[in-house]
Parts: sequence; C-alpha cells; structure tokens
Amino acid sequence: MRKLLLQNGWRSPLTLPAPAPSEQALAELGAKVDRAARRRLGRSLAIREVDAGSCNGCELEIHALNNAFYDLERFGFHVVASPRHADVLLVTGPVTANMREALERTYAATPDPKWVVAVGDCGRDGGVFAGGYACVGGVAEVIPVDLHIPGCPPTPLQLLEGLLALLRIQ
Repeated sequence: MRKLLLQNGWRSPLTLPAPAPSEQALAELGAKVDRAARRRLGRSLAIREVDAGSCNGCELEIHALNNAFYDLERFGFHVVASPRHADVLLVTGPVTANMREALERTYAATPDPKWVVAVGDCGRDGGVFAGGYACVGGVAEVIPVDLHIPGCPPTPLQLLEGLLALLRIQ
C-alpha cells in the first residue's frame, strides 16, 4: 500500500485544466446582460434556483456564478430565497416524483411575469435518469419552460449566455 501511495504521489494529475475565459469577454457579456435586464424590467433580475432532483452537477456551476471570478451580482442578477420575489425560476435536474408537487407550488408562488429556465440535459428531458421509476421527466413535463440551457453540466458562461438569451427573446 505504501508503495502505491508513493508512486501516485509522484504522478501528475490525469485531468487537463479548463481553458480560462477572457476577462474582456466576460465583462462584455456582463454589460449586455445588465442592459437587457434593466431595459426589460427597469431593475435587476431576481433568480430563484430550484433543484428538482438533480445530481448537483448543475448546482455546482450555478454556485460558481456567485464566486469572485464570475460575480453574478455585477451583471444585475441576484439570487433570492423566496419564489415570491423571483422573476426567473432556474430549475435543475429531472423532476422526481417527490419534487413534482413542490415544483408546481413554487411555480404558482412566483408572480407574473415569470420565466422558467430548465438547466442541463436532465432539465430538458430527464437526461440519464429518464425512464427511471422515480423520474417524471424533464421540467417541461410539469411546468411551462421558456428556455433550455443544454449541457451536462453547462458552464457558468453558458448559463450567463442563456440568461441573456432569455432577456432577448422576451
């Protein structure tokens, strides 16, 4: 065992680092999002994130939007704790049988006008969980969806671009 630990300690990691997005592209995207949100709503955009039964891969990327690098707040978005204060429901994962009613209630509690964004491949059609005994299906099986952001999981930049697209199409 000791020999294995020593051998593995000298090896380099098997993963490659992700390419870094350019600061200029991120700042430009942020300015577009902020202008679009203020033009549409006259204020910043409030987001309520709902986990409908995911593996938490998409949640990790959504939480990355709040770190110091992406800083979602500087783009005019903020995450709210209650659906009663939200403009957008950001739903991740396939909808499980146990979360169906909770998702429907959250949708009903969100004031109009509201937008629903299904995040990831699981949010679109159930992903790898489709057809399972506990899986109802994608988010659109339960509530109306305005935008799908594909990926397993989508990157923080894809999430920002998706939110910008949502503001453009509405």
